[in-house]
Amino acid sequence: MPYRPDAPAPAPTRAAALVASVLVADALLHLYWTTGATWPATDDSSLSEAVLGTDVPFTPPVLLPLVALLLTGAALVVGHSRRPGRLVLRLGALAVSAGLSLRALAGIYWLFAKETGTAFYWLNLALYTPLCAVLAIAALRVARWKDEARAR
Repeated sequence: MPYRPDAPAPAPTRAAALVASVLVADALLHLYWTTGATWPATDDSSLSEAVLGTDVPFTPPVLLPLVALLLTGAALVVGHSRRPGRLVLRLGALAVSAGLSLRALAGIYWLFAKETGTAFYWLNLALYTPLCAVLAIAALRVARWKDEARAR
């Protein structure tokens, strides 16, 4: 397809799909843990230490609100990529980006504040913080998108 400078910019559907896919996968993993399963760890305590860096109960009252939050965030980002004129969806996508940015910043802080020999330290360094930073940027790209075709 040839480049046309007058053509409207496409919706950031790939960015929305990336954010939503990761948030839904994370929600499903947390939903799995509500059953009492501890994979990939051997017990609740080691799972909590690896995922959070501290001992927190992985029980349904703790995990289900997080599952709901993750699924809501995914829906808001995808919703805004499909209906960019809706203010509530834009604000929702911005909130997702802000939350992911805060998690990425906290992850940077934890790189200096946590012990380096723990599973959490290395998971935070290699997976959690970089993933949150990439997702925050992707969610912001979705939130900033305006339907230029409708604006004309």
